[in-house]
Amino acid sequence: MLVQSYTLENTGLKAEILNVGGAIRSLYAPDRNGDAIDVVHGLEDPEEYLDNPSYFGALVGRYANQIAYGRFTLNGRQYNLARNFGGEVKHNLHGGDVGFNKVIWDVLEVKRESILLQYISPDGDEGFPGEVATTVEYSLSDNALCIDYTAKTDQPTVVSLTNHAYFNLNGHDAPTVLDHELLIAADAYTPIDAGGIPSGEIRDVSESPFDFRTAKPIGRDIDADDIQISYGNGYDHNYVLNGSGMRFVASLSHVDSGRCMEVWTTKPGMQLYTSNYLDGSVKGKGGVCYPFRSAVCLETQYHPDSPNHPGFPSTVLNPGEIYHHRTEYRFS
Repeated sequence: MLVQSYTLENTGLKAEILNVGGAIRSLYAPDRNGDAIDVVHGLEDPEEYLDNPSYFGALVGRYANQIAYGRFTLNGRQYNLARNFGGEVKHNLHGGDVGFNKVIWDVLEVKRESILLQYISPDGDEGFPGEVATTVEYSLSDNALCIDYTAKTDQPTVVSLTNHAYFNLNGHDAPTVLDHELLIAADAYTPIDAGGIPSGEIRDVSESPFDFRTAKPIGRDIDADDIQISYGNGYDHNYVLNGSGMRFVASLSHVDSGRCMEVWTTKPGMQLYTSNYLDGSVKGKGGVCYPFRSAVCLETQYHPDSPNHPGFPSTVLNPGEIYHHRTEYRFS
């Protein structure tokens, strides 16, 4: 069979990882009473992940999020990428038509608590320059799901990798995530235009619906009268995370179950996406149809469209350099 499934397990968590898209198909986490349920959206048939238009649990690359008009200039040369998202004006989203989410990853090593995956993206893949060799390790440590991303290239290129897990701490089949309390350690975010492309501005979250510096229900301001909320159909925005290095950047909690998830990362940004484009038409695990705003994605990343914004952190990877970042989802 082309698609293979691997189970990681320790005393606190259990995760199912697929070789297609390196996807997290399920993640079981205990509540305050020790009862574990699956807290991520996913598809019933693993073969469906060969398409997976919602990117459920998948690894995303070469470049997470959008690159405007599917083009960027590097060292004086313009590169034209696959333009796979948008209306009349299309952009490059999550790497293109066949991004890292749709390919079969090589499984280099499997242990009870970890799996090491590899994918070698050829020069010119979806328009990106250079051959890029990427490895991703998923590991369970205490009550954390840890993801280590590494990449090398043979030509100058741009790289930004993430995972697109959809979380609902009340269970993957719960109807809403708006009752979850969210905190994000970020003083600013990157506003977007109607097509979801950052303007290049870094905007203070103060006195706006985007201020999560004190925990609040996701649903409190999600329908606020704010042009940015309108552009995202809710929250679909990149946060400029405070600090640097490996640090705490967010917490998500569900009061009734007692589950809490902290996000720790080395990345400068994180996309908050409240599944605003799910509409109940996608049938998931157990036949559940995932409705509007039934989960939240907390995607650690470089800022979207960074190759076209010199003021954003650089995403350039050169030969001889190693791209590396780590994200941990810590449950309690």
